[in-house]
Amino acid sequence: MAFGEFEEFDAVPVPRPGAAPDRLQYLLDNTPALIYCTVPSGDFKMTFVSNNAFNVLGYRPDDMLADPNFWFDHIHPDDVPRVVASLAKVFTEGRQVYEYRFRAASGDYLWMHDSLRLVRDDAGRPLEVIGALTDITDRKRMEETLQARGAEQQRLIGKLRTAHEQLLQAEKMASIGQLAAGIAHEINNPIGFVNSNMGSLQAYVDTLLRVIDSYDGTIADHPALQARMTPVRAAADLEFVRGDVTALVRESIDGLRRVKEIVQSLKEFSHVGETEWQLADLHRGLDSTLNIVANELKYKVTVIKEYGHLPLVECRASQLNQVFMNLLINAGQAIAGRGTIRIRTGAQEGWVWVEIADNGAGIAPEHLTRIFEPFFTTKPVGSGTGLGLSLSYGIVHRHGGRIEVRSDPGRGTAFTVWLPLHPPPVKEDDEVA
Repeated sequence: MAFGEFEEFDAVPVPRPGAAPDRLQYLLDNTPALIYCTVPSGDFKMTFVSNNAFNVLGYRPDDMLADPNFWFDHIHPDDVPRVVASLAKVFTEGRQVYEYRFRAASGDYLWMHDSLRLVRDDAGRPLEVIGALTDITDRKRMEETLQARGAEQQRLIGKLRTAHEQLLQAEKMASIGQLAAGIAHEINNPIGFVNSNMGSLQAYVDTLLRVIDSYDGTIADHPALQARMTPVRAAADLEFVRGDVTALVRESIDGLRRVKEIVQSLKEFSHVGETEWQLADLHRGLDSTLNIVANELKYKVTVIKEYGHLPLVECRASQLNQVFMNLLINAGQAIAGRGTIRIRTGAQEGWVWVEIADNGAGIAPEHLTRIFEPFFTTKPVGSGTGLGLSLSYGIVHRHGGRIEVRSDPGRGTAFTVWLPLHPPPVKEDDEVA
């Protein structure tokens, strides 16, 4: 007989109206719940099991009654401690409800809902415990399925949230690039004519100083005229003006040169409109990025450049500049007082590498495995989004490269970016990302 089929015991007649004991027996034998009674002590030896035990669990009632340890021996070992730990509540509260796994005759464990109730005699002494076992395996499977789906949905929601934040960050960086290019373009025009004017002004100042020198030479032969001009020269502090105007013009021209370099760095950093992979000089990208972050570093960091020979690399330069900027800013923030950032580059067997090392606080070992996770940050609230290294990792990955990190807490950290000279074809999913 297959498990789950009804085994015919002694025929149970359909109860006649008014036959209460027969009606009760019929209900016990045909209810979905297995009804049982146990002694209220020891191993809770079963003293009664309804005839539907075979249909629920595949056991004959007589077999269940013959084994004094049947109930405890068939509960799943992992569930026994939980049941035993609270079984005493049956005697203090009069009832208890459990959900546990019970071994059926097939050897499979079925989830059962067990409702226990204590029966006392007239003197209030525990007489027996009545239980009702109901198979809830299908319900449990549905719950597990729903929980798994819920966990999967949460995981997908997390991925969507991460992708959304990364997209916002990427859009922000693109907007910064557009702004940088626009500022560079707008500044270029006035800088051009101011620079030209400063060149002309320097020439005019040189001419005026030569004219003054010529006048001085001429009046040297006319004492009376020289005497009249001496107080005029003193009042004008001509010697100071001569030295200062030259210095002012020189410093102004030098300042304009610095502004031009910054503008050029903004243009090279942004590479607005760059959609194709191009051969780029990473040293130029590093230098332009250093100019961009100079204000962040100049008051506390000495930058040491140890550039090796680098061939041109096929890449998207603006994206790699973002990586360099993130690493440089992180290195600067890791240094509390004065410190050093060392930038080293080199090439090796079809690859190039860029190392950015600082002598700052370092990274705790327990954080090293998480630094590339989106939103993970050890910085104070409001000091970072936790997306910089995550975005950097994604950019380098899409270039077919990798980022290596080594850190010694209290002594510093070094990030090394490895890039192939010619990256593998980019998958469509990577392009979307």
